[in-house]
Amino acid sequence: MAKVARLPKIDRFADAETRVRAPRLRTRYYAFLSYSHRDKELAEWLHRELEHFRVPRTLAGKLTANGVVPHRLMPIFRDERDLSAGGEIGDEIKAALAASQFLVVLCSPTAAKSRWTNTEIESFKRTRPEGCVLAAVVAGEPFASDLPGREDEECFPPALRFKYDRRGHQTAKRAEPLAADFREGGEGRRTAFLKLVAGMLGVGLDELVKREQTRRHRSLAWLAAGSLAGMAVTSTLAVTAIQARDAARDQRREAEGLVAFMVGDLKDKLEPIGKLDALDGVGARVLAYYSKQNMADLSDAALLQRSKALTLMAQVADARGDVPAAVRLYRQAMAGTAETMRRNPRDPQAIFDHAQNVFYVGEIDHNRGNFPAAEAAMREYRRLALRMVALSPDSMKYRMEVQYADTNLGVALFDQRRFQEAAALYLEALKTIEAIAAADPRNLSYQQNTGEALTWLADAQFAMGDVRGAIRSRQRDLALIAKLFAATDSTDYQNRLVPAHRMLGMLYNSQGQTSAATAEFQAAVNVADALAPKEPTNKLWQEYAYRAKLDLGRQLLLAGREQEAAGQISAACGIVSALLKSDSPTREWRIGMSRCLALRARLARADGSRDQALQFARAALVAGQQVTGGDRVAHAFLMADYQLLIGDCELALGDGAAAQSGWSAALAVLPKGVAEEPDELSERATIMERLGKTGQAQAIRSRLAKMGYTQID
Repeated sequence: MAKVARLPKIDRFADAETRVRAPRLRTRYYAFLSYSHRDKELAEWLHRELEHFRVPRTLAGKLTANGVVPHRLMPIFRDERDLSAGGEIGDEIKAALAASQFLVVLCSPTAAKSRWTNTEIESFKRTRPEGCVLAAVVAGEPFASDLPGREDEECFPPALRFKYDRRGHQTAKRAEPLAADFREGGEGRRTAFLKLVAGMLGVGLDELVKREQTRRHRSLAWLAAGSLAGMAVTSTLAVTAIQARDAARDQRREAEGLVAFMVGDLKDKLEPIGKLDALDGVGARVLAYYSKQNMADLSDAALLQRSKALTLMAQVADARGDVPAAVRLYRQAMAGTAETMRRNPRDPQAIFDHAQNVFYVGEIDHNRGNFPAAEAAMREYRRLALRMVALSPDSMKYRMEVQYADTNLGVALFDQRRFQEAAALYLEALKTIEAIAAADPRNLSYQQNTGEALTWLADAQFAMGDVRGAIRSRQRDLALIAKLFAATDSTDYQNRLVPAHRMLGMLYNSQGQTSAATAEFQAAVNVADALAPKEPTNKLWQEYAYRAKLDLGRQLLLAGREQEAAGQISAACGIVSALLKSDSPTREWRIGMSRCLALRARLARADGSRDQALQFARAALVAGQQVTGGDRVAHAFLMADYQLLIGDCELALGDGAAAQSGWSAALAVLPKGVAEEPDELSERATIMERLGKTGQAQAIRSRLAKMGYTQID
């Protein structure tokens, strides 16, 4: 996982001169209250209640994810109450935001349109985690702007609706702030207030509610004891029993609340920074808690939390490369979610939770190359997704699961070279996401998923020989990603442009459109180079960069532009070498090194360095033979390509017999009886041409021509 960059704590709204003059506040505010002045009455009430609230003694001093629980929630900043008459309002507000631990936003249609309320949220979120922003819904409807015809009901300001990345830039991802409903007919003012307090303290709402109830019970019990003097002893015993019962109940709720926090919020905070040991410890502590209880006696919620802990530990084991342990833990988690689903057969959320574990098991089978087992798991995942939609047809979340399931089953079939079946599923996935995206065109996530569906469909179309259809799909995908990047300036979309340009370039090459292909490869390299300084330690971006440079280098070499090609190939190989020195070199990086060596062989041959070319070609073969796992058929064609290259290098040195031996070795490693993609068919034809099998080669070339495929080297 990429390391989190440390960013300077600067105010992005102020210029350099303003930053120098901004006043320093001596007081650190517990919370900043942001609101539209039309909501002033509730703001005053909320301000007063927050500062007068006394945290229960049993909670004060405890350590939660939000820090040590204080005795009082004060001071609270509210502009009309705390600003001096003569100060610069803008500067003081910014300073107060910087000195506040939480931001509480009173949300209403008026607040949603307030530029100043939005600016306060932006300023706060650029330097604070999402969890530090809480919403108090006063009127209107959250995310109503996503619903056609209801835009005027939106109560969340724009900055509240979206997440911010670690550079302080707004992303296209929807934020889900903790929201308390203060509307009439909502949660009730007191419950909503306690929900806000619980969010700031980092404790469960039940804890505060139950402790208030316990406090009332105790008061009533003492009142009854004083009123019924003749029953003092009996009353005392009753109160003691109630207290003991409530204490035991509180302890259980507190423990289960902590468990929920550990497998929920704490996990989410640790995952982005790659704390595997901490994540593993979280899962182990949760399982230790539940190991003392009979699984059959666990409530649905407890059973689900136990399964989540197992899933968490499985993910950690998988990340560490301990696949057997990951499979064992996933299957245990799956047993728990299966029991929850059995208890609640008509609960789509229970089915959803079980489906996730089914998917994880199938994903591991797929990564291990056990494609039939992966297919079986993905078919079950798809069946569960369709069941969710049948039970809750209006849920976009469950409809998206169907889209994911179609895609994942398609991948399992594609890797078994059942291209036509895979294409049919990819087409279904595309239709699903296009319908969802059409219903909610402002949802950028849906647009992104549409692009991803197009990439899978393009791969299947090309594999079946529909080169023109594949190009159209890739063009649509590239246009979609470019539009999303232009709208958001997000690096998430920017990095997706690199493979999008590369793959379109490859398709242009397959039709002999070399100029268009070169332009796409160059565009991929340009985007990769622009990304690199933004996050130098991002290994995925580095992988994208070396692939783009290798593609461009090969293209330039074919065009006879050896000097330019050498620069791209050298840069790519330098990136690969650095990646392979990291702690966990991947299979793809090892393949990348073998491709580097092969291109260096072709470059040396073009320069007339024939002996060096043969050395590089042999080194490429050795490097490729050390790669294990993955698609065996694709790997066989890679080895055949290196044997073909060795034969060509031997021929350049004048050793015809050695050349024939290399070409024969290339033909020998080619798989038999499998469906082949156009590139693979072209390679087979080339090997046969080298060996003088012109009739068989011509038959393949004729077949490729009907597909619109043209040989490029």
